[in-house]
This record gives sequence, C-alpha cells and structure tokens, in this order.
Amino acid sequence: MDLEDLGLSRQELGYSGFNEIGTSIFTVYEAASQEGWVFLMYRAIDSFPRWRSYFYFITLIFFLAWLVKNVFIAVIIETFAEIRVQFQQMWGSRSSTTSTATTQMFHEDAAGGWQLVAVDMNKPQGRAPACLQKMMRSSIFHMFILSMVAVDVIVAASNYYKGETFKRQHDEFYLAEVAFTVLFDLEALLKIWCLGFTGYISSSLHKFELLLVIGTTLHIYPDLYHSQFTYFQVLRVVRLIKISPALEDFVYKIFGPGKKLGSLVVFTASLLIVMSAISLQMFCFVEELDRFTTFPRAFMSMFQILTQEGWVDVMDQTLNAVGHMWAPVVAIYFILYHLFATLILLSLFVAVILDNLELDEDLKKLKQLKQSEANADTKEKLPLRLRIFEKFPNRPQMVKISKLPSDFTVPKIRESFMKQFIDRQQQDTSCLLRRLPSASSSSCDHSKRSAIEENKYIDQKLRKSVFSIRARNLLEKETAINKILRACTRQRMLSGSFEGQPAKERSILSVQHHIRQERRSLRHGSNSQRISRGKSLETLTQDHSNTVRYRNAQREDSEIKMIQEKKEQAEMKRKVQEEELRENHPYFDKPLFIVGREHRFRNFCRVVVRARFNASKTDPVTGAVKNTKYHQLYDLLGLVTYLDWVMIIVTICSCISMMFESPFRRVMRAPTLQIAEYVFVIFMSIELNLKIMADGLFFTPTAVIRDFGGVMDIFIYLVSLIFLCWMPQNVPAKSGAQLLMILRCLRPLRIFKLVPQMRKVVRELFSGFKEIFLVSILLLTLMLVFASFGVQLFAGKLAKCNDPHIIAREDCHGIFRINVSVSKNLNLKLRPGEKKPGFWVPRVWANPRNFNFDNVGNAMLALFEVLSLKGWVEVRDVIIHRVGPIHGIYIHVFVFLGCMIGLTLFVGVVIANFNENKGTALLTVDQRRWEDLKSRLKIAQPLHLPPRPDNDGFRAKMYDITQHPFFKRTIAVLVLAQSVLLSVKWDVEDPVTVPLATMSVVFTFIFVLEVTMKIIAMSPAGFWQSRRNRYDLLVTSLGVIWVILHFALLNAYTYMMGACVIVFRFFSICGKHVTLKMLLLTVVVSMYKSFFIIVGMFLLLLCYAFAGVVLFGTVKYGENINRHANFSSAGKAITVLFRIVTGEDWNKIMHDCMVQPPFCTPDNSTYWRTDCGNYAGALMYFCSFYVIIAYIMLNLLVAIIVENFSLFYSTEEDQLLSYNDLRHFQIIWNMVDDKREGVIPTFRVKFLLRLLRGRLEVDLDKDKLLFKHMCYEMERLHNGGDVTFHDVLSMLSYRSVDIRKSLQLEELLAREQLEYTIEEEVAKQTIRMWLKKCLKRIRAKQQQSCSIIHSLRESQQQELSRFLNPPSIETTQPSEDMNTNNQDNNAQPETSSQQQLLSPTLSDRGGYRQDSTDGGKPQRKFGQWRLPSAPKPISHSVSSVNLRFGGRTTMKSVVCKMNPMSDAASCGSEVKKWWTRQLTVESDESGEDLLDI
Repeated sequence: MDLEDLGLSRQELGYSGFNEIGTSIFTVYEAASQEGWVFLMYRAIDSFPRWRSYFYFITLIFFLAWLVKNVFIAVIIETFAEIRVQFQQMWGSRSSTTSTATTQMFHEDAAGGWQLVAVDMNKPQGRAPACLQKMMRSSIFHMFILSMVAVDVIVAASNYYKGETFKRQHDEFYLAEVAFTVLFDLEALLKIWCLGFTGYISSSLHKFELLLVIGTTLHIYPDLYHSQFTYFQVLRVVRLIKISPALEDFVYKIFGPGKKLGSLVVFTASLLIVMSAISLQMFCFVEELDRFTTFPRAFMSMFQILTQEGWVDVMDQTLNAVGHMWAPVVAIYFILYHLFATLILLSLFVAVILDNLELDEDLKKLKQLKQSEANADTKEKLPLRLRIFEKFPNRPQMVKISKLPSDFTVPKIRESFMKQFIDRQQQDTSCLLRRLPSASSSSCDHSKRSAIEENKYIDQKLRKSVFSIRARNLLEKETAINKILRACTRQRMLSGSFEGQPAKERSILSVQHHIRQERRSLRHGSNSQRISRGKSLETLTQDHSNTVRYRNAQREDSEIKMIQEKKEQAEMKRKVQEEELRENHPYFDKPLFIVGREHRFRNFCRVVVRARFNASKTDPVTGAVKNTKYHQLYDLLGLVTYLDWVMIIVTICSCISMMFESPFRRVMRAPTLQIAEYVFVIFMSIELNLKIMADGLFFTPTAVIRDFGGVMDIFIYLVSLIFLCWMPQNVPAKSGAQLLMILRCLRPLRIFKLVPQMRKVVRELFSGFKEIFLVSILLLTLMLVFASFGVQLFAGKLAKCNDPHIIAREDCHGIFRINVSVSKNLNLKLRPGEKKPGFWVPRVWANPRNFNFDNVGNAMLALFEVLSLKGWVEVRDVIIHRVGPIHGIYIHVFVFLGCMIGLTLFVGVVIANFNENKGTALLTVDQRRWEDLKSRLKIAQPLHLPPRPDNDGFRAKMYDITQHPFFKRTIAVLVLAQSVLLSVKWDVEDPVTVPLATMSVVFTFIFVLEVTMKIIAMSPAGFWQSRRNRYDLLVTSLGVIWVILHFALLNAYTYMMGACVIVFRFFSICGKHVTLKMLLLTVVVSMYKSFFIIVGMFLLLLCYAFAGVVLFGTVKYGENINRHANFSSAGKAITVLFRIVTGEDWNKIMHDCMVQPPFCTPDNSTYWRTDCGNYAGALMYFCSFYVIIAYIMLNLLVAIIVENFSLFYSTEEDQLLSYNDLRHFQIIWNMVDDKREGVIPTFRVKFLLRLLRGRLEVDLDKDKLLFKHMCYEMERLHNGGDVTFHDVLSMLSYRSVDIRKSLQLEELLAREQLEYTIEEEVAKQTIRMWLKKCLKRIRAKQQQSCSIIHSLRESQQQELSRFLNPPSIETTQPSEDMNTNNQDNNAQPETSSQQQLLSPTLSDRGGYRQDSTDGGKPQRKFGQWRLPSAPKPISHSVSSVNLRFGGRTTMKSVVCKMNPMSDAASCGSEVKKWWTRQLTVESDESGEDLLDI
C-alpha cells in the first residue's frame, strides 16, 4: 500500500499528535482531561498494533486522570482545611443574629418532632381569632399544605406537548394551576392575618413563600402564562423538603452556612466575567472566529471550558484562527485557565462541602460514645432468624439414667447437665494426669468451680447496675478534689523554683510520661495532704481550672468504664441467650434440622470448610516474630480458606469462558464453552453442600444465608443451574430466556462474597446509602424543577425540518438531496450537474435525535445527560437557535448548579461516607493525627544503608563521595539531561538520531560508574539491601544491554529499547526530592489501598460487559456505535464501558442502542438475528452503570487519595512525630541493626534508646522510670524474643502522644491496661532489685568484717584472747581450719564462683574488693560499715556477721558462740527472710543492669 503526502498545513493537520515534544505534551494533556481521548486512541489503533494503543491510553487515563488529577483535589482540601483553621473566626458566624431570633424555644414540628424556633414566631400578633391561629399552628394544617404542594408538582409534571393548534387557556393544566395558585394565596393571607405582617416576614421561609405567591399570581395571567414567570410555579417543589426532617437537616447542613458557598459562587462568577473580558479583548479581532466577537459569546466559550465539555474544540478553533506563530501562546493561555478552573476551582467546591459536613470536636467525641453504646446494644440482641426459636415452647433434650435399683424411679435429666458433668469429670481426670505444676494448678482450679457458682457469677455480672458505677465514680470524684488541687500546687511550685535557670528542652517522651504520672498521681493521691495557705487569687483560679479539667477527665473515665461494662454485659447476655436456645430447643444449630450438632459428618464438613493457610507472623507459643522471606505471599494464601480459593479459581475460569461468548458463538451451540458451565455448577454444588452441612442454611448462628452475600450466592447458583438444565436454543428478544441470560451475567459478583476485602468495599458502598439517597433526591428535585420549566417553555419548539433550507413546517414535505464527501482518489462518475455524490431523502419535521422537551420524562432524560456534562453544548445551541438567545440562560444556570454544586456534592458525600465508614469522620484532630502517624509508621522501613567503613581507606572515601549531596544533585541533573534527549523522535532514517543515541550511551556509562562507586563504598551485600539501589542496578543493567544491542543491530527496535530505558531511569528521580517523593508515595499507596476498589470496578464492568453482549451485541452501527466501539464481544464491550466511565459521549452510545423500527430490522424469533436495540434496557443499563461507576466508585478513589495525601502532607506543627524524628530513628536503628535484618535482640533496645537524641531522647537522670517502662514493654512483647523495627517505633509513638486525646475508646482501654501492667511489673522488679542490693550490702559488711577479724587475729591474738572469755574458748586450731578451707577453695574454683553469687564467705577476696570499692566512696549508703573504735563493737559485729556462718568450726564460729546476737542484726535477718518468702527473691544478679543505668 502506497502512502501519499497530501501537503496539508499545520492548521489543516491540527495540533494533536505525537510528532514533536510540544504537540505531544499538548495531546497528553487533552487526553488527561478525558475530552476527545478516545478518538486519539482509535486513530492510534488504525496506525499501530491494537494492544499498544489500548495499553498506552488506558494507563494514561488511569494514572493522570484518575490518580494525579485527584491529587489536586486532595491538595485543595488540605489547604482549605488549614486556611479554615486560621480564619475560623471569620467563618464561625454562620448567620447574623437578629433581634427576633435572640430567644428561642422548643416547638413541635409537623413531623411530631421538636425543634428550636424563635419565641416571636408563634406569638399571636395578628387580629385573627384564636381558633384560626390554633389551626394555623397545627400539624394537620402543615401536612395539608405540603400534600397540596405535592399534588401541584405531580400535575405540573404530567404536562406534555399537545400540538400547535391547542389553546392553552382551555387547558386542564392551566385551570389546575389557577386553583392551586388561589389556594396558596389564601394560605399566605391566613398566615399574615394570624401572625401580622411584621411577624410573617420575620421568617426566611415565609419570605420565600411570599415571593412564590406573588410570582405565581402573575404567572396565571394569560399573557404571562408559559413565560419566565413559570420559574415561580416550578419552585414550589422546594417546599417539599419540609416533609422529611432528615432531608431538611441535610440541606441546611450543606446550604445553611451560606457565607462560604455563596462567596465561592460569587468568586466563580467574577472569574468567568474577568476571563471573558480578557478573551474578548484578545480574540475579537481574529478573522473567521465567531466565538469571541461579543461578550455573551466570550462568556459562553469560557463557561464551556470550565465545564470541560468541548473545550478542546474551542481551543482548536482559536488555534487555527490565530495562526501557527501565536498558537503556542494561545494554547498555554487556555491550558492554564482550564487547569485553574477544573482542578482548583471545582476542588474548592468539594472542600467547602466537606467543611460543611464536618462536625465540631465536642460533637465528635459525643458521637463516638453514642456509637459505642449503640454497638453495645446491637451486640446484645440475637439475629431475627435465631430469635424465632423463642416463639416455640422449650423442649430440652432429656436422657434416662439406667443401671439403677428398681426400687425407686428416677426422672429424666437434661442431657446438657449430664454432658456437663461428664465433661467436668473428664477434665478433673486430665488435671490429675498432668505433671506441670503451673498448668495443672490453673486448670484444676478452673475445673473445681461448680455450675452453680458459674451461674451466680454470670448473674452478678448481668445484674450489675449502671447507677452503682456512677455512684462509685461520684465518690471518687468528691474525694479526689483535694488531691487534684494539691498536685497542681506542687507542680506549680516545682516549676516556679526553676524559673531563673535556663531549662533544657524536654523530649516529647519525657513530657508525655510526666503527664501520665501526674494524671495517675492525682487519681491515686492521698487525702491527708492539704493545699498550702497564702495563695494569690490567680493561683486559686488556676487551681480551679485544673480541678475542672481533671473532673472532666474523671467523668470521661467513668463513661468509658460504663461503656466497657455495657459491652461486656451485652456480649454475656448474647452468649447466655444462645446457650439457652441451644439447650432448650433440640433443633437449634442443626443444619437442615437433620444433622446433629456434634455429628462426625458435620465436624468433617467444618474442617473442610474452615481449613486455611496459617499466615501468622508470630510463634503461637513464644510469641517471637517469624522471619519469613515471602510473608506477602503467605498473607495472600491466608486471605481466605482453601475451599474459597478453589471457588475463586473456578469462578475466574468460568468468567474467562464467558468472555469467548458472543451472539455468533453461543454457549448453547459450543460444547467447549459448556464444559466450563458444567464445572462451575458442579463445584458450586459441592461448595454449598459442604457449607450448609457445616454451618446450616438459615436458622443457625453461622448460616450460609445470614446476609446479602449468602442470598446472592444462592441466587447465582439457582440461575446457573436453571440455565444449565434448560439451555434454550431459541432466545427471542425481550423474553424470559434473554432475562435468564442477563441474570447469568452476574456470576463475577461471586468474587465479592468470597474475598473479605471485596465484601468490605460493598459495605462501604451501601453503608452510606442514606446520604447518597438524599443527594439523589436533591438532584432529582433540581432536575424536576428545570424539566417542568422546560416542558412549558420549549415543548414543540425544538422541532425542525431536516432540510436546512426549509423554515416553516408547512413547507417540510417531499424529498431533498444530501451530498456526501469522499476521498479524491475515488474516481466516481457523477451525473451532469452534480459536483459531489449524494442521495435523496424525504423531508421530516422532527425533534433533535437525542433530546426533546415534549414531556417531563424526555426532559428529565435530557437534563440527566446534561448533568453528566455530556451533550449540554448541543442542547444549548439548539435552544438558542430555535427558541431564542435569551433562553440560553436556562441551560447555563442548570449546568452551573448541577456541575458546581450537584456533582461536587456527590463527591463530597462519597468522601464523607468513606471517612465515616473508615472511622475517621468522627475523629478529632488529635485522633486523626494519631491515625495518620500509625499509617505513616507502617510504611516506614529501615534505611538499609550500610555504615561508613571504619578506616579512612579507599572505601571510606568512596562512601563519602557517594553520600555527598552534591553528588546526588549531579546525578539528578544528569538524569534530567538524558531525559531531554527524548524531546526529538528517534528515527532510523533521521541523521539526528545517531548523535542523540551516542550521547545516551555516554550517560549510560556515567550511571554505570555511579553504580560501581556505590558497590565499592557499600559492598555488594550492603548495596543490595536498598530497593532504590536495586532499581538503579536493574535500569543500569538494561542500559548496558541496550548499548550492546545498539552497536550490534542499530535498528528501530534498539532505538525503542533505548527510549524505554531513559523513561525507566526518569522515574528514579522521584525518590530524590522530598515533595516529589511525597506525591509519589501518595499515588503508590493510593493504588495499593484502592486495589480492591479497582478490582470491584472491573468486576462490575465485566458483569455489564456480559450483559451488553446479550442486549446490544447485534445493534446496527450508528453515530458512535462503529467498528471500534460496539458490543459484539466481551472484549470490545469492556473497552466501550471504559470509555463510558470517562464520560466520553456515553449518551450518544446510549441513543444508538435505543434504535427502534423503522430504523432497524426486527426479528421476533431470536435476539441475535435483529439489529434493533432495546429502549428501556438501554435506559436502565447505561444510566445505572454511569451512576454507579462514575458517581460512586470513582469518587471512592478520590476519597482514598485524599486520605493518603493527608497522611503524607502535614506540617511540622501538625505532626506528632516529624520526618526528622523518623529519619533520626532510622539512622540509630541502622547503627544497632548491624545485620540489616530489621530485627534486633531485646537487650539491644536499651542501647538503642540511649542513642536517641532530640525529641525522642530519654534523660536517664530524670526519666529513669520511663526508661525501665520502655525496656520492659519490649521484653514482654514477644516474651523476651527479638523485636522488629516497627515494634520499637510503635512503642515510641505510643509514649510520645497523650493517649487520652489521641486514642479511641477501645484502643485507649487496651493501652491504659497495658501501661498499668507495665508499671506494676516494673515496680515489682524495682523492689526485687532494691532488696537484692540490700542483701548484697549486708553480705559485703559481713565479708568485710570477717576479713578484718582474720587479719587482726594473726597480729593481735593475745589481745583478742584477753577480751574474750577464756573458759569458753575451744581448743581448735584456727590455722588448720583456714588451711582446710583454702585447700577446698583452691580445689573447687567453680564451686567458689557459684558460692560468690549465692553466699559469699571469708575466702571470697574478689567480692570483698568489689564491695570495698563501693565502701570507699565518700557518701554512706544503707548503714555502710565503719572501722570500730573499740574492741566491743568489733565483737558485736563479729557476732552479728558470723551468725550466718555458724556451721563452720573456725575462730569465727567460736566467737559467734560466745557472744549474743544484737537486736539490729536480728531485725535485718528477719526482714531479709520475710522479703524472701514474699517475693521469692533469688540471689542472682540478672537485673542489676536494669537498676544501675
């Protein structure tokens, strides 16, 4: 095929394409705006392979239009939230308070509820009788008026076009409007008579009613009927909002504080006016451009760009008109305006709506408590399907005792009682067989509790009253006031005593630790201490404020305890109810009322159904963390059970088989496709039978049909089974068989039931149904108002003759010729007088093809399409051309309200519901920061950066060079420079390509040098630890391979590979800048968290694609149904539906699928032989798909991106732990974790905590107790096993925040219980260590005294004998004893070392030297021994010291025998023995390092 260059200019070719870097950027931006991208893709499909075009444009839409574009919304929302906090005073006053509304009272409204109204509102000020005033204030009167408004709306919606000859004055709709107008006029007069004119107009609602009365009264005048005054008639529907209190509150929440939303509307209008004036001045002189000739035209063009509908056409026409020279400047102008208007201005509307939906901080805390109470109430009740058994009489299972004497009869006994007795006897027997003392004691003690005691315990827990808890808390509050005041005073005195000294900035860990200690000391302080006198008034005021603060904290404690007690009681009540039903009803918890509760077959089915892969990362015995290399794969395997995995695979295979079906290859005629159908039905039958036998069908606690997912499973199974048994050969259109095939297309929805995360997505969608329903009602109300107005103004006026030369309807008859444009290369023979080929068509007077306003239904459909911002430009042009330019205001107002408020309201409500379902909507600012911190810590990872080599050799210098900031910036500049090489197309035939490729080779060698330097500096193992280094190594390796192939082959494929390598290397620059890294993390984490939402969207799209093949697989080609976009197969249907998700001309595709005879060929036998569409099916199909996907699912992506952006985007003031703190911890962890495994032993945590500096520093002089708590928390985490990076970081995060402000209820309870346990255990350890030190000092004194006595015995033996009693001295030679002892000690050094740890003797010289050094310190500790000044104290000490060693026949024992024991030594020995018995202190020194820090 030969290609011919037509020689077209730039204006004729257009500015869209990928030939230059400028037009390429311009084209990518157009496609990212989701306007006209599909036609670019179709052009690429005609030129390149289909897969390449699909991959490029679909990924472009996903990343740029759905992810990156929504980041702008997140930025605007977060920025607006910060500005709102700064200008809170300006936005705080929602409305000006008038004098009439200063005093309010409760008043019963029409719905029977109560609301606050002004006192003067219902105060009789008129001259009406009391009976009329009472009637006017009654709820019956209000309901009657609202019902009349509803009837009026229904009558107005029933209006339709009746033809040109019909007289409107005699129309029944006109007469009904006159009657309703008179009725509402009388209502207004009655209210004015009852309230007085001043009292009547004081209400904003009455002002609106008065405006409607005046406008509708003028509207019924014949000359003004069906004029612009029709607006007042259709606005009556707004009064129906008063019917629903929920809808009224929702409307007030959105539009009540009108200052923000009104200011934004004024700003938008001002922006449009200013930009229209600027565009008018810039382009009014351009020839052949009529879009900016006048200000109204310029305004409509700029408004069209704001709505993104056809903005590319406006820009292309302007670019072609201004010429090639000024085209780039004009393109930049329009792109900047489009960027600001669509990404910033519309995001501001979303931010304002979210701000209006935001609750106050106090209200959030209150709703949290109420929600916890509601959850406790719901847990108390059993499901309705189980409560049915309560309606039947109790029939417990009875057994008869046999093998007893027949002298007396024994009644039957409950089987549960006998079974309990047998189980208890077996449990006692098992206790006796156990040998472990701890396990046997705990289990046996539990088995000794009788059933009566258990029942009493449960009964006491159930009968515990809330009032007793409140009374006890009240008593605690009253007795704690003095403690609070005393502690506050002491704290101020301590802080005031150091005012003159420059205090060191305390770390956040120390601050939070002292806050906890102060709170607990105030809670458990002593009542005996009193407030010091002589305080100033300011000090007393501060004491009172602190008292109120702590009183509120104690009240919160009591509420938390009460809710916790209530939850426990609810759970216990539910368990008791279930056990009672299980005991009293023999058919309870029996699958199909046949299989026994403990039947072997049921147990087997349970094992099969519940078997799953154990993906636990911790050892269940020791609690240590398992170092699994493929933990992500293990988590995936443990996501669902093995049976569910099998069914997921079978369902996926079945869906793949359905994708090969088409109207021309049906499952009824294809045996290969029937195999997958049989396999699916057989496997699902086995699955359901196993689950029903294991868990029951309906009337069991864990039944298969216990929620909507179970119902859907049974429905899909029945549909598949019926279709498999039937297999209809002939399927007529719009028949039951076709409906069965459509229902069969719901099979992919089984994945939602099988995967837990998919069920969570469905719950997130349906849990916010109320708010979405309210928004839908508001939008339907808006559409109904404008639809009624459009019917009365435009009905029958939009029709036109298809011959453009005919103006009047009377002349529209006969036939006319339509010319067709063809290519110049076609040598067509034309008739004489014909310039172009064409054909003759009949003249028809008809409405536009896609819309009309002849009745309310068609008008609502047209406005729904306009609300999606598709096709509204065509509607505007038709109305202006056929009715008048003034009526263009109608469509512009509707588009502005629908686009700026309606659609953004949908976005805001979906985001708010997502936050509410995630639990973040009711979170306070501190709680939100804490949740962000936890999510940020989960993402944080160790640095994996090896330390600098110790020596100053070659590796150390390389390390310094590669880690220098200048080196990193240089590499980033080189990456950008290499990326610039792609600004010119690399073509084999272009001579410029060779130098560009050569420069890229040079850059590649530079990057190879960079990688080599890093490997030398860090070592290969250290280099491989970082993921970024791995990515750089991969890209560099690909670059080396490309260099080899480039010089070897030198063809188009090598150039393409080189371009891909440059693109891959460009992404490495994102991690080298903080802001880029933050945005990249936002996108990546959003993709990760939205994975299941994206999968859910694809499953819905797959279901609609299968249904589209059945419904519209053979529809004839039309305006948008063509060879690229059709439903002939599931693959093409998926691409069409993806196009509809982006909103690209979805309404035109819908109208093509609505084609009906005589424009198609019908066939009543089978649906695949006709080329007609389905009007009702297309309407339901396309509208439901667009609402679910475009309005809900895509907005969930926006919500996830907003959540993740707030996770990474936070200022230093908002962060609990800043990025510098995390970076510092990562560096310290990198120093301690020398093996780079992410796990360290527990004893290294102490070393790590000592190295921390800054805000995470722990001062060992001031916060020794905090240090002990942190160390013990790490020790008890995994029972002394290794701890991970996130374990230590999580502990530091909990210690760095005020848990009372940041943590939610359940987490707060668990954390406080943990900290109380840690405090108790650390206190016990401290006591043990203190006692061991005391014992150590006592032994040191004993050893030191005995050593001195031994030295004095050798030098002054005669003097010592004179002081002692000679008759009682034994004649044993002490030297022999000492020699014997020395020989024993020398012969057994190991025994001596152990003896030094247990009980030191006279021969333990090492212990003496060690203790004597402590004794030589200038300060005395605990009665330190001092040299005696007289022999009597020496004897006294010898006696007291040698009491412990009286078993030896030495001089020491002789002395002990001769002297009585002193009182002090006796008391010390008794205290030592008592503490030994109480705390079972062992004489080891394992905890000295904890004490001597």
